[in-house]
Amino acid sequence: MKQKLILLLTLCGINFAALAQENWSERMVHSFMKIHSDSIAVKEGKPARWDYEQGLMLKAIEKVWRRTADPKYFNYIQNDIDRYVGEDGSIRTYPLKDYNLDNIATGRALMLLYQQSLPNKEKYRKAADHLWEQLEGQPRTDEGGYWHKKRYPYQMWLDGLFMAEPFSAEYSKVFNHPEHFDDIAKQFALIEEHAVDPVTGLIYHGYDQRREQTWADKKTGLSPHFWGRAIGWYAMALVDVLDYFPENHPERITLINHLKRLAPVLTKYQDEKSGVWYQMTALAGKEGNYLESSSSCMFAYTLLKGARMGYIDDSFKNAGVKAFNGIIKEFISNNPDGTINVEKAVSVGGLGGNPYRDGTYEYYLSEPIRQNDLKGVGPFIFAAIEMELLKEGSIGKGKKVGLDYHFNKEFREGYNGEQEQFHYIWEDKLHSGFNWFGEAFTNMGAEITAVKSQASKQALKGLDVYIIVDPDDKKETDSPNNIAPSDIKNIKKWVKKGGTLLIMTNDAEHCNLVQVNDLTSAFGISFSDKNINMVKGLQFDMGSVNIAPGNEVFKNSSEVYIKELVTLNTDSNAKTILSKGSDKIMASTTYKKGRVMVIGDPWLYNEYVDGRKLPAKYQNFEASKDLAKWLLK
Repeated sequence: MKQKLILLLTLCGINFAALAQENWSERMVHSFMKIHSDSIAVKEGKPARWDYEQGLMLKAIEKVWRRTADPKYFNYIQNDIDRYVGEDGSIRTYPLKDYNLDNIATGRALMLLYQQSLPNKEKYRKAADHLWEQLEGQPRTDEGGYWHKKRYPYQMWLDGLFMAEPFSAEYSKVFNHPEHFDDIAKQFALIEEHAVDPVTGLIYHGYDQRREQTWADKKTGLSPHFWGRAIGWYAMALVDVLDYFPENHPERITLINHLKRLAPVLTKYQDEKSGVWYQMTALAGKEGNYLESSSSCMFAYTLLKGARMGYIDDSFKNAGVKAFNGIIKEFISNNPDGTINVEKAVSVGGLGGNPYRDGTYEYYLSEPIRQNDLKGVGPFIFAAIEMELLKEGSIGKGKKVGLDYHFNKEFREGYNGEQEQFHYIWEDKLHSGFNWFGEAFTNMGAEITAVKSQASKQALKGLDVYIIVDPDDKKETDSPNNIAPSDIKNIKKWVKKGGTLLIMTNDAEHCNLVQVNDLTSAFGISFSDKNINMVKGLQFDMGSVNIAPGNEVFKNSSEVYIKELVTLNTDSNAKTILSKGSDKIMASTTYKKGRVMVIGDPWLYNEYVDGRKLPAKYQNFEASKDLAKWLLK
């Protein structure tokens, strides 16, 4: 039987051995893309349209792209969005006049695309501006809470927090609307004030300020039940909004406290035997109630991410792991072709409308249960990603990685016309930045920070890793900050006590190698006057560097791409890490209790890590993780 199954999978074009080794997130995306091969059809038998389930899935696919650097995932996102967004930024099938918060969710994909190096990216900002325009004009309750939809006057639903606020927070951060973060915090505060049950701590699905709806309690305005997925939307909204909320904003701690309040409530209602949650969260054992997949995936994601980010106690990680294991057992089924399904997701849940949904227990149990409902598939991928991050999250726990922003300090015109620093910095998401390299560290549990001053004793204090990349010359900056003798003295003392220093320069045409040599020579490594791998156009093979098996740093990489780099000279204490022929490319050495790594190119910037440009054979993404792991260990 097993041989027949393998034969069937082979005939279907599925690599059984490779598929078996995939993580759950990739297996689910692979399965999803087999069904939705070129675009996301949300409603069965109806034309695809701009929809929140589309936005949910595109965010899930983005997460897998960030974990794999496989360009097919990015291309899928862009191709799907391009079916809707015109060159003028108009969005096909999107009616702004509906003022429907559900329509905001796909804006997160617009924000992703706008922040990439793409030739036609302005249309994504224009489209995002339309969604922002909707939020600016969204009808509100008397206290300032968004109506869920224009046709649901004076009603706040939990769903709306996830639909609107993560996009709103990212847009506010990227396009410099700091005043809007108060409003984002207000949306959560109103739910906490009006919809949280003081006895159970659970949150009611909806709140009608005017108490006009049949489903609304005449005294409280609340709907009558706790629906799992509604609470799941709210929980995911909290952990995702915090990705963009300013660190120094006074309401940030308030949002974290909302999450701290909610986490123990979720674990209280987690089914002890299965590890997952019921459709009607507080009514386990009541006739007709059932274990439901979408809410279980949402809660697992919230607990796992909340613990990983330090918002809630680390002990909640165990509840998240138990939940995910329960999800696999209770809800994941296998197909003969090697794909998988998410079972037992309720298709929908709402209040009011026509036909009227009265919010009763019987109503919520009357909605159909579906296989591979996107509201189950997307959160499953979210949770699976968090489980994968658990495997590497302890490597850098408690460690801090500082990237120099002083010796390398270039500026460009930012998104709003203001001057902003860019080029080899953590925040830069364009091809020129180190955003992907930074994520390699944070995924391993480390903290990343910018070192914005010269290498003083105070600036280096608390750092475990210090990275200096491409110090400026006068071609890049009118008044470059040169590496001074005092900087070298302080760096030597810091390394001597146990610090790990990484230096990545550029070739002599693009970097002041004289000043950098003064630093590296202090550790027995210097730059030669020879440049190699001078690539012409897109002749990528000219930049190839092979890595021999057993390399002490690059354990998961066999071939990488490094172009236009300067070679090294080393003393007898240094180890050659990478070479090409007789030329030394990368070298390391120990210095008292510390370590130093040097390479003549800043080769791990986004352009050559995110998988979008290089041929698949080059493993720069894997190499970035290998190097991060070596630096942290």
